[in-house]
Order: sequence, then structure tokens, then C-alpha cells
Amino acid sequence: MSRIKYIQKLLESKEISCVELTKKYLSKIEEENKAINAYVNVTKEDALKAAETVDEKINKGEKLQPLEGIPMSLKDNISTKDIETTCCSKMLKDYIPIYDATVWDILKKQNSILLGKTNMDEFAMGSSCETSYFGATLNPHNKQHVAGGSSGGAAASVAGGMAAFGLGTDTGGSIRQPASFCGVVGFKPTYGTVSRYGVVAYASSLDQVGPITASVEDAAIVYDSISLYDKKDSTSLGSKFTTHDKLDKSIKGIKIGVVKEFFEGIQDDIRKPVEESIKIYEELGAEIVYIDMPLLKVFLPVYYITSSAEAASNMGRYDGIRYGYRTDSYNNISEMICKTRSEAFGKEVKRRIMLGNYVLSSECYEAYYKKAQNLRGAIIRDFKRIFEKCDVILTPTAPTTAYTLGEASKDPIKTYLMDICTVPANIAGLPAISVPCGLDSNKMPVGMQLMGNNFEDYKVLNIAYQYEKNTKNQTDGITLWQEVEI
Repeated sequence: MSRIKYIQKLLESKEISCVELTKKYLSKIEEENKAINAYVNVTKEDALKAAETVDEKINKGEKLQPLEGIPMSLKDNISTKDIETTCCSKMLKDYIPIYDATVWDILKKQNSILLGKTNMDEFAMGSSCETSYFGATLNPHNKQHVAGGSSGGAAASVAGGMAAFGLGTDTGGSIRQPASFCGVVGFKPTYGTVSRYGVVAYASSLDQVGPITASVEDAAIVYDSISLYDKKDSTSLGSKFTTHDKLDKSIKGIKIGVVKEFFEGIQDDIRKPVEESIKIYEELGAEIVYIDMPLLKVFLPVYYITSSAEAASNMGRYDGIRYGYRTDSYNNISEMICKTRSEAFGKEVKRRIMLGNYVLSSECYEAYYKKAQNLRGAIIRDFKRIFEKCDVILTPTAPTTAYTLGEASKDPIKTYLMDICTVPANIAGLPAISVPCGLDSNKMPVGMQLMGNNFEDYKVLNIAYQYEKNTKNQTDGITLWQEVEI
């Protein structure tokens, strides 16, 4: 059931006021966040003020907009005017933007209730939400496990009943992987359909804003609201279609591609629920098409070379001169910049900056960066070929379920390999969604991913919705009506 529709129904029928609802969510955050660490900044006063505005509108008998009065969270790399936006880095601690990101501006004008800013891997660089300056976010299903990253706080806020929906960013799987780990829905739209203006850049050609929600229907509702053309973003195109009114279309005859390479090296208790999902689609009338994708082995090198190169460029603005952290003692400007960056950036950010500068250096540019861009073109062409044979591609979201705290620091390569199923959508700018499809042997959520062709977000969402509608969600997902008593 749509959590967003459920809340609005209660508000419009006056079974609960928006202020009362907001207080219940704030109480839930106060109760749970100390343990889970999903939020790094709770915006209590702003939330209650917005809720009062919604109640005034309801009392006047005015119709609510799609996300009006809905308590939600924002990842801490999405700029919020007069509200601290740190990217969970020492570099931007205490930084307060003077403008709103476009996605937040849209939601604020709808009177969505911002409960707070959520935890993330520092500058969105990581897959576990453990590189945050403010400490790791824990998985609501088992606090010994990570929530995933980099949008781990947003996913945990939704899974933990601390927000009706959250907005995250996805550079190589940073919405879908934590959604999979936390047993919720995560949607990365087609590149360019949602404005990136005001979103602190990690890798500009890969970054995309998207929703993390309790259901596919909610993801469609949020996507329809934020997928607007924005002249302030040079890559903005907006959405060609609304999606919410296309959700209940039959998928009989739809062709679902299954790439065998994506299932190699996958844990058995992940493979099984994903393969069962394929069978469910067959029962619903979909045609399963088996496809080879020999370029799969180059996806991760292309992604990490491209993203690190763009990160090195984007991180160059943090020099201690214009804004952000500045070292206390230095003898000259060169020493100041060097000490500032050394002291304020975490290990993972430094690692990717160094890799990016290396592949962009004159000695290595041809061998690494240029070759990666050529391969990126080949990958995009390969996807065009594949989508001539099928409508969507079905894969596991991640090769494992949520791992235990500390594993990432012991074996960083493992976390890089975690992105193998998700990075293709970013490289090619494709829409992709993660939907819960079961539990592993440790009762941790398993995610199924669907990738579609460019600007066919509506098709991806409908096919995901049909799965959700025709299956009983086997995760122990925390629902609003169970955890927030209304």
C-alpha cells in the first residue's frame, strides 16, 4: 500500500492533524536515531512550521498537492537554504547554503515536511555509510550490519519508520544498494530527468537524485513531483511522461532480459529469491529473454576511473579559501591548502582524489581516462542493442546482503565489487529500481533490480509495481501504520 496516499487520506479526513503526525515522526526519530544514526541534523522547528501551514490549508478545505504534508528526509549533500549541509565531511562542517537545491525547492513549495538531513558516506564516496564524519548508519533490521551507501541514512530513515520517504543521490548505486540492504524501494531515474542543481557534486556525469520509499507506487509519486525541467541545470531534460497513472498496466508480453554474467559469483541465498522473481514474472505473462553481456567485466574499471577523475576535479574547490574548513596554522598559501585538505578529507575521499589525479595526469590520460571514455561509449551502444531485444533487464541489486560493521575497512576492494550490478545504469544514464524480493539465511533483505531504456522510467516502475502487487513482501519492512501509531 502507498504510505504517501495513506498519510494524505488521514490528513484530508482530519483523522490526524499534520502537526500531530509530524510530532509522532519526530518522536520516532528521537527514540530510534541514537541507535541507528540515520539523521545528522533534525529540523524540528522547520518541520512543525510547515505542518502548521498544511493544517491551515486543510481547514480551509483546499486540495493537497501530491506530497503536501508528507514527512520526509533529505540526504545531506542536497543543499538547503539556512540549514547545514555538510556532505558528512569535516570539510563542510557548519557550512550553511544560501540557496535551495531544485529538488528541495520543488518539495518545499509543495509543503512537504522536512524532518532532517540524513547520514551518508563522505561526499557520497562509499558503499556502507561508514565513511561519514558523523559515524556509521546502522541497519534497522540488524544493528550489527551496515545500512549500505552512500545514501544509507535515507534508506534507514524510511526502513526505520522515521520518514515516509527520503531523497538520496545515486552515482554508482548509492540509492539502490542501501535500499536493497534495508528492505525498501530505491529508484534511480534516467540521467537528466531530475535536476542536479544544488546537489553537491561527486561525479557530475553519473550523479542522479532519486527517491527511497516504502513502495513502488510511492517512488512513482515522488518521481513525478521532482522530474521537472530546470534551466539552472545544463543537463536537465525533465521527464517525458508521468509515471503514477501508468502503474497498473498489464505486463503480459513484456520481455525481461536476464544477463547470465550478473548471476556469476552471487550468494545462493540471493540468487534463489531473484530467480523466484523471474518465475513470478513468467506467471504474470512476461517473456524471459536470456542475454550475453561480455562487456560486464569492464564496468567497474570504467566506473571507478570516470568517477574518480570527476571527483578529483570537483573536490578541487575545497581549498580552505572560499568556504569550508581551514587549517589553524600555516606559513604560506600552498601549505594552507595542503594541510586543509589533508586534515579535512577522510581516507576514502583522499583515495579517490589520488586515483582521479593519477588517471588524468599527462602520463596516464591516454592509457586510463581516454580508454575508459571510449569503453563507456561501447557500453552505451551495447545497452541500445540489448534493449532492442527486451524491455527491461532483471538482476540482483547487489552480490551480497548487508554485511557487518567494519568489513569495509578490512577489505576496501570488497566494497568496490559491491557495485557490479548497479554501476551499469549510471554509466549509460539508465533508469533502475531496487525492489525487496525476500530474505537471506540471516533474515536480511534481498533486493531485485530492474533496469530500463533511457526515458522509459514509467515502464521500469510499472514492471516493478506489478511484481510488488502480485507478491507478498517477505522482508520485515517496518510500515507506518505498525510503527507510528496514528
